[in-house]
Amino acid sequence: QVQLVESGGGLVQAGGSLRLSCAASGRTFSGYAMCWFRQAPGNEREFVAAITWSGASTRYGDSVKGRFTISRDNVKNTVYLQMNSLKPEDMAVYYCAAYSGKDYYIGQIPGNWGQGTQVTVSS
Repeated sequence: QVQLVESGGGLVQAGGSLRLSCAASGRTFSGYAMCWFRQAPGNEREFVAAITWSGASTRYGDSVKGRFTISRDNVKNTVYLQMNSLKPEDMAVYYCAAYSGKDYYIGQIPGNWGQGTQVTVSS
């Protein structure tokens, strides 16, 4: 019931930064917890970050903790992923996704996914 479109991916040097955006449309947005996953070629999809509907609580995967920040603006219907200190191993297609409710639990699979945006990190 929510459509998601990611943007902001591209090429960046190791140690640099990017900010990804996820624009949502549909009948609801603020009622969903949101998250980012990523998938590199040959790898399984990996959890990156999640945020509750209010933005009061966030969670990060161990590989990005301390470097990435997830945030949301419910007025603009947009979720962000600020990525700092990027490493070559961060290269992947990044997907924005919506959970089925206002909160989430560890291991929960989102119900709606965007098309993904490519992040490439040069070394």
